[in-house]
Formats: sequence, structure tokens, C-alpha cells
Amino acid sequence: MSTGPDLETQERIARITGGMPRAWVRRIGGYSPAERWVATLPDGSTIFAKIATTPLIAGWLRQEARIYAELQAQCMPAIAAFEDDPVRPMLIMEDLTYAHWPPPWSWANVEAVRATLAQLAVIPAPDFLPSASETIFQTGAHWGEVARDPRPFLSLGLCDAAWLEAALPTFLAAEASLSLEGDSVLHMDVRSDNLCFADEDEPVLIDWSHAARGPAKLDVAFWLPSLQFEGGPAPESILPGEPGYAALVSGFFAARAGLEVIPDAPFVRRVQKEQLSTAFPWVIRELELPPPGRN
Repeated sequence: MSTGPDLETQERIARITGGMPRAWVRRIGGYSPAERWVATLPDGSTIFAKIATTPLIAGWLRQEARIYAELQAQCMPAIAAFEDDPVRPMLIMEDLTYAHWPPPWSWANVEAVRATLAQLAVIPAPDFLPSASETIFQTGAHWGEVARDPRPFLSLGLCDAAWLEAALPTFLAAEASLSLEGDSVLHMDVRSDNLCFADEDEPVLIDWSHAARGPAKLDVAFWLPSLQFEGGPAPESILPGEPGYAALVSGFFAARAGLEVIPDAPFVRRVQKEQLSTAFPWVIRELELPPPGRN
């Protein structure tokens, strides 16, 4: 149990919920420094509050709130309120502490996420969502960026410079072969820390701040490396025969995992390295490349 957030935040939550919470639990988690609390309200119910702590997180929280307001999907959490603020916007939503947060993964869990992403993909994407192409390629997260400056990727020790130089044309060609056109709603950050199960058949997806529009398979492809890292199946067992997606996903993490730590999101590089550890072998298998050489 905790004494709770600062008094101003307590009073904001009390004003929104109709009464001063009688207990507070700090939630440490996620990969950004957002402040997170579970508050027990006077009637005994609980809510979850996420409060921005930096300008970057404030922007993400505003985008997430807009998506919750304008997009209706069964897999979204129930939102109680969003209160904007020039410095510390706050999102209040249902408390999902009781839910199952993988890992471990059951096969039923995996199938439920696949079904949910398929249902999400048929919802017309709102016009304000950026395209997946803008999200990925305009931020330099692809094999082209690795080709421009291979040093951050090579610092990870996954291959040597000679192997990478020989493999890059194949990676670039596979990446370029993939079209990111599409009007499906994409969460763009499907991972175990962003999803839970109210029951085995009902996944709930949270943290929608990076949502985009594009081809339906893209959310599945980006989920698979983390799924395998956490003990799930290899990506090609769920998305077989997709060298373009394997190249795109591995390139996204290859271009980022070796960069400096992000002050506003200090754990992101670690997570990207974890996902690259399975995405890189996936693209090698899909493109039938020789095992990587190492110094």
C-alpha cells in the first residue's frame, strides 16, 4: 500500500471519480516513465490512472485518449475519463489487475489474440491515424537505416560486418517487396505488457498511442518476435512464407535496438533487443541465408 500520488493528483482523481480514494497502489511497469496508480474508491471499486510525466508521454497520452474516444472496439479497455492538462494529462480507465497478463502463454491465449487482431483489422481506420508506412519508414526504422550506418546494429554482436554487408541487399529487397498499403486499424505495439485476458477468450489491448492504419498482417508480424521470446511458437508457424514481413519487422528492431537509451522511455532498447533476438533469426530462415558470421 502507498500513501498515494501528490495531493494535486489525488484531488484531480477525486474530482473526476466523485470521491477521494481511500487507498492507493503504485504500479511499476510499462516501458515509459508515466506515473501509474490503482486507486480504491469510497465504494470499494478500483480504477487505474496513468499520468504523463514528460512532454513526450503527454503527447502519447493525448493521442491514446483520442483513439479511445473515436474508435470503438471490443478489445479496448473501459475508459472512465481523460483530463487534459498542459503538463500532466491523465487517463483513468478500468483496473485490469485481476486479469491474466502473459507470459506464460497458453495456446488458447495465442489463438484468442489472433482472432482479436482479425476482428480489429476489419474496422475502418479513422482518417487521423497515420499510415504504417509513415510510422516506420519516416522514422528511419528499417534496414535502409542499418545500411546507412551499421555501427549501432553491429554493436549488438549478432553478426560481423562482412556477413551484414553480404546480407543487406537481400534484406533491403525483401523489405522493399512489401506493401504497407491498407485501411485496417493497427495497434502497432502488440506485446504481453500491452495485453491481458479478462478470461482466456477475451484479450484486452491497452496503450494505443502508436496506433496506425495499414495491412492487417502487420500487427500479427510485430507481435510474433516477442511471443517467441516469451516461450511461444516461432513466427513462421503463425505467419508462414512471409519474407517481406520478416524483413520489415527485423529491420525495425535492427535499426533501433543498438541506439542510445531514450531518456523518456529507458527500457525500450532492452525490449527491442529481446524482440530482435527472435526477429533476426526469423528473417534469416525466411530468406534462407547462411548462419551469421561473428567476430
